[in-house]
Amino acid sequence: MSPFQFCPQCATPLQAITQDEDGGPKQRLRCPACQWTHWNNPTPVLAAIVQYQGKILLARNAAWTGRRFALITGFMEAGESPQEGIAREIKEETNLHTTALSLVGVYDFQRMNQVIIAYHAVAEGEVKLSPELAEYKLYEPKDVICWPAGTGFAVGDWLRTQGIEPRFMTWEERAAQSLE
Repeated sequence: MSPFQFCPQCATPLQAITQDEDGGPKQRLRCPACQWTHWNNPTPVLAAIVQYQGKILLARNAAWTGRRFALITGFMEAGESPQEGIAREIKEETNLHTTALSLVGVYDFQRMNQVIIAYHAVAEGEVKLSPELAEYKLYEPKDVICWPAGTGFAVGDWLRTQGIEPRFMTWEERAAQSLE
């Protein structure tokens, strides 16, 4: 469901209207009065595989039920590069200072209409979680079990660069974590 129901220019209710575009006919939410189009492009999300004291730091979001741990993620701010953005997110969420950063890859996450830009970050300092995060755990890289979506694929790709064949949990195992 789109967050847009009304045209932000003229307040007319939006309609699903098909028009010819460069790639052929495409249905999008459009304003029948002023022709405004909601493009619904994916949002870029930054993610970090944070290596701290030789281990991988995974954190649990305070809003999540269950005991799922994940990468540090966030959105870019206007005027910053992806590298600046992920270093800022790491600092804001964990209080750690990024000393090295390398791109792992770019991953689609269609369920959330996002494109994930994933980095490996080496960080130092003292962990102090933001209120957004409830807790964190440190894992030996060989002990990280990847989740079968979005940033889990980035972790798997990074593990391979370390000579570690990743293990992926099943969707059933992932669902069970939500209940713990």
